[in-house]
Amino acid sequence: MARIAALIVLLIPGVIAAYGIKLMRDMFFGIQASWMPALWLQFVAGLIMFIIGIGFIGGFLLHRDRKNNKVQKRFQKEK
Repeated sequence: MARIAALIVLLIPGVIAAYGIKLMRDMFFGIQASWMPALWLQFVAGLIMFIIGIGFIGGFLLHRDRKNNKVQKRFQKEK
């Protein structure tokens, strides 16, 4: 059950990051989302969504690996 919960926790930020990539890609092709007032704002929103999604996934994996002592010395928490 814990693995399913962890999968769901990682799936949501992954979907957010993927939608951010889609928004940025659409801006380059000139396709504006109906809920966005400007293309540049669409790109900025997509970039923010991408950074938040990838950052959450990276932080989650780093926290899990620190807990299991599977990181290099430079990534370990100082006591």
